[in-house]
Amino acid sequence: MDTVSDIAALRRMLAGLEAERLPGAVSGFTLDMEGEAAPGVTLAHGALHEVQAVRAADLPAATGFALALALRAAAGERARPILWIRQDLADAELGRLDAPGLASLGLDPARLILVRAPDAGAVLRAAGDAVRCPGLGGLVIEPWGEPKALDLTATRRLSLRAASSGVTCFLLHAVARASPGAVATRWQVAPAASAPSALEQAAGAPGHPAFAVTLLRHRGGEGARPVEGGTWNLEWDHETCSFRDIATLPRAVVPVPAGRPAGTAAAGEGGGEVAALRRAG
Repeated sequence: MDTVSDIAALRRMLAGLEAERLPGAVSGFTLDMEGEAAPGVTLAHGALHEVQAVRAADLPAATGFALALALRAAAGERARPILWIRQDLADAELGRLDAPGLASLGLDPARLILVRAPDAGAVLRAAGDAVRCPGLGGLVIEPWGEPKALDLTATRRLSLRAASSGVTCFLLHAVARASPGAVATRWQVAPAASAPSALEQAAGAPGHPAFAVTLLRHRGGEGARPVEGGTWNLEWDHETCSFRDIATLPRAVVPVPAGRPAGTAAAGEGGGEVAALRRAG
């Protein structure tokens, strides 16, 4: 009997059983149907993903991105509801969720279950109970700021429960600095300029929602390390429920001569005057 071979076979069998028990370990989704948007990035189902905004002004963009990820995760389960647990202070600072706005991102408001909690501790307790329900299509967890209750233990508990139930969770909040957390992916999101099509420009309509995203962490196993730190400009198409890459600078850029303001160069070439602005008083 080869003891080494027997132990190796037993380890492979146990790894297979563990993978079957943890849905997030064996299935995932990309940001678009072909995996061409943010190539190399696959997000696990049944896992906890974090979406951060460095500034409060970036939270609306981070909110839209988190919701779009939730819709991508539940693309094949459109009948299942999405549960959103939100701290009251988020409503006070940012305003309530808008049904037409949700619909414009592709979410039927009737499919959303909104839970409001008085503080971050209540948000995490409600999320810990809700993540055990396998009937959910997704779970968005939105505490305000950087509460002490949101620590490594809390995120690990959520991650383990998500893996057990198969519910994909998205932790949405504003952070000033990185902190330890048991999350499968960590995204930093800010708004980006949209790129309207020629038809949209002619109609005076804006383009699709656009996001500047950076992948800070990706626990995806082998091959995942190179995508960490990657930055993409993505736009969201609610009709196809998918992202696509857009150019970093979709509009023309006017060069500025080195060492002097652009207005000075234009005045010198055209023979015009440059007026000096002085502060009154």
